[in-house]
Amino acid sequence: MINRRIPLTRTIVLAIRLERYREIVHGRAGARFLEADLEGKLLRAGELSSPCRLCERRCGADRRGGKTGSCGVPGARVSSEFLHYGEEPELVPSHTIFFAGCTFKCAFCQNWDISQDPAAGIEMAPASLADRIERGGGINVNWVGGDPTSNLEYILRVMRELRDRDMNIAQVWNSNMYLTEEAMGVLDGVVDVYLSDFKYGNDRCARRLSGVDRYFEVVSRNHRLAAGQCEILLRHLVMPGHIECCTRPVLDWVAANIPNDRLRVNVMDQYHPDHMVLREKEKYPELCRRLRPQEFLEAYEHARRLGLDLV
Repeated sequence: MINRRIPLTRTIVLAIRLERYREIVHGRAGARFLEADLEGKLLRAGELSSPCRLCERRCGADRRGGKTGSCGVPGARVSSEFLHYGEEPELVPSHTIFFAGCTFKCAFCQNWDISQDPAAGIEMAPASLADRIERGGGINVNWVGGDPTSNLEYILRVMRELRDRDMNIAQVWNSNMYLTEEAMGVLDGVVDVYLSDFKYGNDRCARRLSGVDRYFEVVSRNHRLAAGQCEILLRHLVMPGHIECCTRPVLDWVAANIPNDRLRVNVMDQYHPDHMVLREKEKYPELCRRLRPQEFLEAYEHARRLGLDLV
């Protein structure tokens, strides 16, 4: 197995949090996919993709037959891949893979040019992407999107290529967590860190801003499942006008339901108006401005009082 070398400055950070992930990065433990039944998981992922029930929209599209469902993509299209230095400290440098398409239709999406454009990017053979990852020098593979859920079968094929190269590299699932329970089962045993989003504290905001139903039920269930599989680095984007309806309920639920020994939380202040919020301002009046410093401080202090391990 390849033991990745990382800068000493990162070693200090990694010695503090996400213990098993740290052991993989230092070469003292193996990434989970190396011991997984990838052939069995590939078979199951293929079954789930046609008729498609990878995400909880359960659109039923025959994606193997070239049909597109709610995500807009029949198959994987890589829009970009590069070493990312802007992620959380534990993760950098992260070999980040962006895919076209997404299971959400977020009105404020900052990556709308790829997430809402099924034609963005190129088709890339799994072996070619594995070659790029092998040469890249990242300490993990960060599967993003849009959202990676629609590309589960392709991602498993890349993992198989990495295993054939004896690459011991951590796998990060960077997701909105709107997967079906069946898809979460496929991920069990191959993901080392869930880099998860928990956006909304209620279904009304989720339906209005991302066009999805049963949001809180699905995403809370999947966070429970994820906590039973591996470590979680959970992100919550604080949005103007949504502290009481979303931020507080999300943080309260996380503190009450996810063990702190395998969880870190990133309360994020990066919100800025984009995409449909700018085009249809009358529909999203509360989101047409940036977050005020005092609003973020209120959210951060609430998370701190709950005892969450904050990034």
